[in-house]
Amino acid sequence: MEMGAAAFERRLPRLRGRVRRAAFLAIDMEFTGLHSTATQNNKPSLFDSPVELYLKARQSIQRFTVTQLGLAIFSNENSNKYVVHSYNFFLFPSTWGVTDVEFALSASSIQFLSHYGFDYNKFLKDGIPYMNEVQEKIFSQHLLAGSWNISSVVNRDVLKKAIDEVTCWVGAAEEEETLILQDLSGYQVFEVQLVLRQALQNVWTQPLGDKKVMVKKVSPQHRWLLENSPYDSCRKELILLSARGFTNLFQTLVKAKKPLVGHNMLMDLMHLHDKFYKPLPESYEEFKRNIHNLFPVLIDTKTVTKSVWKKHPFPRVSNLLEIYSVLCSSNLNSKDSACPVITPASDCSRYVLLKSAHLLLCGYTDDAVEVDSSFSRYLPVLAEYLNKVNVIRGGVASINFSGEDAPCQRPPLLVVHVRGWSGLNERQIRQEFKAFCHFDVRRLSKDQFLLLSNKFKHVRRVLRDANHPPRLGVSIYRHWRHSPSISCLLQVSGIVALWSLLAFVLGGAPCCSF
Repeated sequence: MEMGAAAFERRLPRLRGRVRRAAFLAIDMEFTGLHSTATQNNKPSLFDSPVELYLKARQSIQRFTVTQLGLAIFSNENSNKYVVHSYNFFLFPSTWGVTDVEFALSASSIQFLSHYGFDYNKFLKDGIPYMNEVQEKIFSQHLLAGSWNISSVVNRDVLKKAIDEVTCWVGAAEEEETLILQDLSGYQVFEVQLVLRQALQNVWTQPLGDKKVMVKKVSPQHRWLLENSPYDSCRKELILLSARGFTNLFQTLVKAKKPLVGHNMLMDLMHLHDKFYKPLPESYEEFKRNIHNLFPVLIDTKTVTKSVWKKHPFPRVSNLLEIYSVLCSSNLNSKDSACPVITPASDCSRYVLLKSAHLLLCGYTDDAVEVDSSFSRYLPVLAEYLNKVNVIRGGVASINFSGEDAPCQRPPLLVVHVRGWSGLNERQIRQEFKAFCHFDVRRLSKDQFLLLSNKFKHVRRVLRDANHPPRLGVSIYRHWRHSPSISCLLQVSGIVALWSLLAFVLGGAPCCSF
């Protein structure tokens, strides 16, 4: 189900109830870009430590925004049956008051979304607003102080039209007469009321629903009574609730503490932190602590399916749709009648986690038919994967949000020795070895480069093949032999030893006199 700002506020109470009753939740997000090109060397590399990887991604997260957030709410109806409600929320940064967010667009990301039918009109015109805690604090201060400012040019035009219409009407109107303002979308309903109440002391406003606001001419005494009424639909707390938008549901997700599922979900988690909680901290460890406090149980289906591929002879695929197709193969399902049954409440039914977890659970039991497939039963077999979020390209295989990041097993580093070919750079080295595979390249010294791959077969191919350029020698990297710091230390030690030897030879042994 697609949902924009017009429907979100009305359906928020039901959404909250479903989240609280859920067995687990799954998310997926779309962005206006992935990797920023504003700074050089910002793409992730196999050489990156977790800290370097985080700092690179942080720069991109700060430049791009979220266009859509998909949320699937799974309810465990009985031991073998799940009902899932799926939503696609269009999001757009809040333009309330003084808030005016800048974000970048990546041409490739926009093209990708357009290819798959993303509706940019809903994103721009009906996107649900949101704000993080810092933005909310600034907004609240201005709201309480009454220092109201309209950032959006579109909203300014709407407000100017409304003020002109009311000003022309109110002079000739009698007390208790009313005027209906129409075609107000989203939070324009609140902005129009705030501006009119502040500008005209002899009117009162009330929303009527369906993008309408009623304006009534009132006496000063009547106005005072209405301002102090607990039923005022334009109270500060209601305005703040509307301005928070999707952040209200995010806070419900946090309070519910349900297991949160995603696929390659690192960027999703970083955007959740930055857009709905707090701006991303500079400290990588602080980011990990914050995420673990917000969502104590994370399950990355990429991490889980990697293990499934090792334990079951399935084709190796990485695309989520391909993974689902493999897990739903007829051979698999015909052998196991206890596999969980998923009943979608909407038109989507491709859910990888339950099928992967069920396969792992069957590996610990003798008879798959007798397996209880309630979600609580799956958690023990998923324990080793909990809070380990896959890293697509980096110096570690996954980020552990509840402990230390474990080093991953990588193929050995290769070192390229350049002979008689001056001015060579990392891009050119990468191009020379492109025929073998995609290596990440880092300069080691003036005439040496490091090559790193995540596949052992690619390293073996390069070492065996004699067809790479003759002026490029390739060997396995040995720290004691190739490290510039070790080489420098050995050179200094050699010079010191040589000078000591010369001093001994030239000085001679001390003479003895008889």
